[in-house]
Formats: sequence, structure tokens, C-alpha cells
Amino acid sequence: MSKSDQYCVIMAGGIGSRFWPLSTQKFPKQFQDILGTGRTMIQQTYDRISKIIPNENIFVITNKEYIALSHQQLPEVPLQNIVGEPLMKNTSACNLYMANKIAEVNPDATMIVLPADHLILKEDIFLEKVKIALEIASDNDYLLTLGITPTRPDTGYGYIQFVEKKNSEYYKVKTFTEKPMLELAKTFLESGDFLWNAGIFVWNVKSIRKAFEIFLPEMTQQFIACEYNAESEESCIELIYPKIQKVSIDNGILEKAKNVYVIPADLGWSDLGTWNSIFEHSEKDEHNNSVNIKTALTYDSTGNIIHAKSNKAVVIDGLQDFIIVDTDKVLLICPREHDQQIKDYVLDLKGLKKGEKYV
Repeated sequence: MSKSDQYCVIMAGGIGSRFWPLSTQKFPKQFQDILGTGRTMIQQTYDRISKIIPNENIFVITNKEYIALSHQQLPEVPLQNIVGEPLMKNTSACNLYMANKIAEVNPDATMIVLPADHLILKEDIFLEKVKIALEIASDNDYLLTLGITPTRPDTGYGYIQFVEKKNSEYYKVKTFTEKPMLELAKTFLESGDFLWNAGIFVWNVKSIRKAFEIFLPEMTQQFIACEYNAESEESCIELIYPKIQKVSIDNGILEKAKNVYVIPADLGWSDLGTWNSIFEHSEKDEHNNSVNIKTALTYDSTGNIIHAKSNKAVVIDGLQDFIIVDTDKVLLICPREHDQQIKDYVLDLKGLKKGEKYV
């Protein structure tokens, strides 16, 4: 398979509500430098994949309101490759949209689909596994995913159970499980045949479009109505999107298809989906506090994540294992163990009069 047949789609449409109040609808987490590395999450995703995929073959699918932001952060990606969805319809719609768009340019294309906001520390292993996946997917009618070797019974991730080995590189997938309860997650870890679902997918355009025809025929029909990479594309997409089913690619396709395979990979991966995962991956001071500013003083306080504007002094006394985030509009203080409830805080705020402006 030549390099020119390899494509990448970076999915950058989420609003990262578990990461509020830093991540907001106007400025979601994928466009932020969360760990203070000097590059935002989407830029780091681009940096990794651009080592093996040429710029003209890299696409970004995002919400319409983030096209300018995406282009500003990724000037290397051609502007026409940054595609805006008029509505959020989960991951099936954007995957079919991009497969159709790429297939129209190159019917022999093999593509990797990457979330824009994930941390991958072991970049060399990632690139090695991606190359293997692209090779396998170009020659076979397979839907491939990278599965992460789990390090703990995490309830915030989906799991992939694999069965027999096809060869040393990849396994047949038996089941996908959405975020399990803790007890179930523990048994998954003990059994040794489960991996974390990282949401990284590789397939050729023929295989994925065939899977959509079988499992989501109505969506396939709706998308057929549009002419891709033409002037009419945008207005056609605007027209069909309100009618399209909101379903994840996992529920819509992967849980049902019989040709799904997984490549196990130890990537030093995190979806950085919560403040706890940020805490885990950030530098700590001698009291195990993660603090992003130099003007913070802590007394008798351990295990906190403190994120504030650099023009403020922050004094914390007597707090253990808390999240303290101070932005222009919001002050959040909650126990770290409640980080899964942040989505609920956002929903409740939206219910307040004029609450929308805080989210």
C-alpha cells in the first residue's frame, strides 16, 4: 500500500463536559494545552500522526463552530480538509461522512480515525502499531481497533474482550462493553482477555461503508444523497443532519459486526477525560498537589489539583484530594472522587436562569 492511500481523520467535535470549567462549549479541551506541554491536545494528535501520514491526507471533523479554531491550531492541514458538522450526532455519523468523503477522492483509501484529545506517551509503539493496522486493513475486510492494555479496573472506560489469536499481532473481538461497574471491571482485569477501548479505529473505506450498509442502512441512504467534495456538499449535509440517528460507532457497527479485530497496545494512553486523569499525568509538588501556577501556597493540603489563572494568588489550607479550578467565570471546588459528577453540575447550571453563559 502506498503512502498516498493512507488517510487520517481526527475527531474533534466533543465539548469535554467532564472537564468543565476549563473545557467549555466555546473552547473545548481538545483545543487546550491541558498538561502545559506547549502544544494543545489536537496539535499533539496531529504531531504524532503527521510522522506517517502526509498533510493533504489528514482530515479534521469537528463542530461547525470550531472550524476556525481547528484551522488556527493546525495551519499545516489544508483548510478544505477541516470539516464542520452542523449538529452533534455522536461517532457513527462523522465516521460515515468522512469515509464517503475520502472514498470519493480515493476508493482504495485506508484510514485511521483518532480522537483529538488523548494522551499517548509511548509514541514509537503507537506509530509501529498504526503502521501494522494500516497494512492489515488495506488487504482485508476487517474493522480494526487498537486496544489498550489495562493497568487498573477503571470504570470510566469501555472494554474490548478478545478471543482467538489470528497471528501474533491481532485478535478477533468477542464483545464490547460500555463503562462497567467496579466489580465487573475487576473481573475483566483478572481474566486477562480484556483491553480498554481507546476509540482508535483503522479500516479501508470499502469495508467500513459495507458495514454501514448492513448495520445502519438508513444512515447510509441519507448520506448517499450528498455529492462529496463539491460545492453542494455543505448545504446537503445541513439538510440531512437533523434527520440522522445519534448513535456511537461502537453501538451502531462494532458491537454487531463479525469482522472486528483488535491490536493490543501498551501506549501509555489516557483519554484525559476527567480531572483525576489530569492529576494522574501531571507533575506534583512535594505534597502530591498538582498546581499549574507559581503563585499558589498550600498548607496541610495533599492530593489536590489546583488550576487557576496566572494573575491570581491562591491559598489553600487543610484540603485533601480536592479539585479546585478557577476560571474567568467559574470557581469549582469538589472532592476528586466526585469528578464523574461534573457533567451533572453542568446540566444543573444550564437549568439556572442565564446559566448557559457559564458552560
